[in-house]
Amino acid sequence: MQGQQQQAYDRGTTIFSPDGRLYQVEYAREAVKRGSASIGVRTPEGVVLLADKQSHSPLLEPSSVEKLHKADDHVGMASAGHVADARQLIDFARRQAQVNRLRFGEVMGVETLTKTVTDYIQRYTQVGGARPFGVALVVGGIENGEPRLFETDPSGTPYEWEALAIGESRDDIQDYFEEHYEPDLSLDEGIELALRALASVTEDGLEAAGLGLATIDADTEQYHQYSLDELDDVLAEHGLLADDEE
Repeated sequence: MQGQQQQAYDRGTTIFSPDGRLYQVEYAREAVKRGSASIGVRTPEGVVLLADKQSHSPLLEPSSVEKLHKADDHVGMASAGHVADARQLIDFARRQAQVNRLRFGEVMGVETLTKTVTDYIQRYTQVGGARPFGVALVVGGIENGEPRLFETDPSGTPYEWEALAIGESRDDIQDYFEEHYEPDLSLDEGIELALRALASVTEDGLEAAGLGLATIDADTEQYHQYSLDELDDVLAEHGLLADDEE
């Protein structure tokens, strides 16, 4: 009988269980945990975004796996979970950023953009006939000269972080950050920290083709996504190439 009652609450996207839970939102969080990891690190010099794009087939074109996205010149996003859901949210964020530029003649603040996206996500936890978004986002950018770093949750809740991971192995990567993160890191040191955190949970080492790396510099306030050659150089510089570890 108890199992049948749980199934009833399980089916309803907008129905609370007797103990105050929304099962569909919790299942959406589980979908995020099954996605490959994405990482964000905030430093005084800017924000680092790193995504694990490891392919399960050598026949898959690496450039077709999109985990990092430019939302505006000063804002980047990384995702974990359902890629199609992430694409919808990224497109929504881009539209909101451009509407703000056209309407007010200025860029949209990172916090404002994040909360606009999470408000949109939250609507899908209250509407019957629709499911929550099965994706989480890392949103990083520069606001009034200051680096900002946020996480969006499938419930529609925004959180601000100094360093975070979403997706697979989140807990292990967070433990690494809690041990090694320093608030006065340079941007290059932030890149190294993000790479070493991901390497700590990757058995086969890191390869440029299986990674996405982007930074938003506090001075230029410009999003820059690293090419494969640049990634190779960074991994070699820090001795993190898979061949080096072997």
